Amino acid sequence: MFSALELTLLLLGSAVLGVVAFRMMHLPPMLGYLTVGILIGPHALGLAAENEATATLAEFGVVFLMFSIGLEFSLAKLMSMRSIVFGLGMAQVGMTIALTMGFGWVVATQLPAHLHLGWQASFALGGALAMSSTAIVSKMLTERLELESEHGRKIIGVLLFQDLAVVPLLILIPALSQPSDTLLVTLGWASLKAVIVLVLLLFIGQKLVRGWFKIVVQRRSQELFMLNLLLVTLGAAWITERAGLSMALGAFVAGMLISETEYKHQVEEDIKPFRDVLLGLFFITVGMLLNVRLVLENWWLVLILLTGPVLLKFALIAGLAKLFGASDGVSMRTGLALAQAGEFGFVLLNLAGGIALMDPFIIQVVLASMVLSMLVAPFIIAKSDQIVMKVSSNEWMMQSLALTRIASRTMSTNKHVIVAGFGRSGQSLATLLSEEKIDYHALDLDPERVQEARTAGANVSYGDAARRESLIAAGIYRASAVVITYASTPSALKVLHLVHELAPTLPVIVRSYDDTDLDRLKAAGAAEVVPELMEGSLMLASHALVMLGVPLRRVVHRVQAARDERYASLRGYFHGASDIGDEADLVRLHSVTLNDGAAAIGKLLGEIDVAGAGADVTTIRRGKGALEVTPSLRLELGDVVVLRGAADAVARAEGRLLR
Repeated sequence: MFSALELTLLLLGSAVLGVVAFRMMHLPPMLGYLTVGILIGPHALGLAAENEATATLAEFGVVFLMFSIGLEFSLAKLMSMRSIVFGLGMAQVGMTIALTMGFGWVVATQLPAHLHLGWQASFALGGALAMSSTAIVSKMLTERLELESEHGRKIIGVLLFQDLAVVPLLILIPALSQPSDTLLVTLGWASLKAVIVLVLLLFIGQKLVRGWFKIVVQRRSQELFMLNLLLVTLGAAWITERAGLSMALGAFVAGMLISETEYKHQVEEDIKPFRDVLLGLFFITVGMLLNVRLVLENWWLVLILLTGPVLLKFALIAGLAKLFGASDGVSMRTGLALAQAGEFGFVLLNLAGGIALMDPFIIQVVLASMVLSMLVAPFIIAKSDQIVMKVSSNEWMMQSLALTRIASRTMSTNKHVIVAGFGRSGQSLATLLSEEKIDYHALDLDPERVQEARTAGANVSYGDAARRESLIAAGIYRASAVVITYASTPSALKVLHLVHELAPTLPVIVRSYDDTDLDRLKAAGAAEVVPELMEGSLMLASHALVMLGVPLRRVVHRVQAARDERYASLRGYFHGASDIGDEADLVRLHSVTLNDGAAAIGKLLGEIDVAGAGADVTTIRRGKGALEVTPSLRLELGDVVVLRGAADAVARAEGRLLR
């Protein structure tokens, strides 16, 4: 039996290995956590057992997940999507539960006596199966640039209602375990307690939270802010637990309270490490619940419970989306994206199992089917376009019509610019091109934006610049340039590949967030790469220099020189303790002082072979002056060598200088 520390180390070590493996396969980390849990659990390798420690970790994971959902809850966003959220979303959850209860009633008579499946268990099972994976779906939509597409909005709207539906389900399911004659009283009492607690937290708590956070922030202590955040989150969870409700409900309300304050974005960043780590451990504990032997012995039943609910949810959601006015293609894409199980399904299933609402055997086979459905979900979403095209002849016609519209609008244009993406950057570019009497045609995947802009006279069509057909329809063979105005390296690489294949000599200008992928994009064929951070730094510096009296011509010359050398003089910066997360992986600068015993003293710079370590030398300071960096420069005691490169390359170069 492991100690608490040994168990924690086992879970963390397993989590790291699982996430690394699934990241290498470009799959969501959540699937890695689930797989790791299955392997180390009591039903497989037996390295970890279900006990109070793992149950507590799992509960805290759910608490922080619900807090994050509450933090993202926005009344304005909800109202703007109310027809989807409370129309399509409510219909999907309600009908899934109703169909599951109907199916449960039909099969209940065929099950053995010890596998009794009452309406209460069917209700809980329906609630669990109604959920879809917010983490997997939102990640896939983001990577595919489909969040603002028509089907993307419908998917997000349904996911939003599913998240909201968890709150009443967390109250209802525990009450269903009460005897039938007292069930109504129990439900009524639980609802009354929920209303009282929510009123106290939302109306009184909102003023208290805003005032208290203001006091804490004025102390200007990051440590105090973090401690206070944990106090508010866990305190609200404790209040609802003491009221006989779930801890997750309190955490959700705490997130809602903070979402209405000006501290929301700071809280999101601070809570993210706790949420991700604890949520990962929660998914490991879910995987540990799975009895692999039982699943293998009943593989046919697991297969039925995998294919049945997935096909049912797909058909139900696609049919409802069609009923709410969506096209065949949009309906099918929405159904395919939401057909799998979700994180909250595990939460509700665990809750039902904890109060003995259904037999452990049923929980095991349903749990297995849910895990498998989440494992196949990324592959289904990735192939959704091909599936829709093969199944729906109408989708072929819609796609052909869209391409025909693009082609008809660009047929008479020559030497025009194809603008990929018509967000703020794309619209600014279009305005300047129009003022210079240069023709352009933009492609964008947000139908509402396209409609608004076209009505105002902009040359924009609904289309995906990362598709060969869209580029051909936009007149790529007659165009003078392509400009990618959104900062997404994977999509930009796809567009660059297509342009190089269709029109190899056509220049492509790419926008990127920073200089991390600059060389990669240039190697893929980009004529110019415009990194936002570097250009922002140049503009800030140029304005400052002009205001300080430096002649404008000299400032322009310096800015152009920096661009001509691909921002080489600006790439990399000295990192500090506050540089964490993604920024810690960027090119960095590092100063190395040659003290007594340094291996480089007395040697020529060329002999050290810093470049062979993957870094380069930007500056060498001797005393108060800077020396010219040449291979023939002999290094002396006290010299300061400034290295530039990735963290590991800088470390290797430093080693060559000192040892």
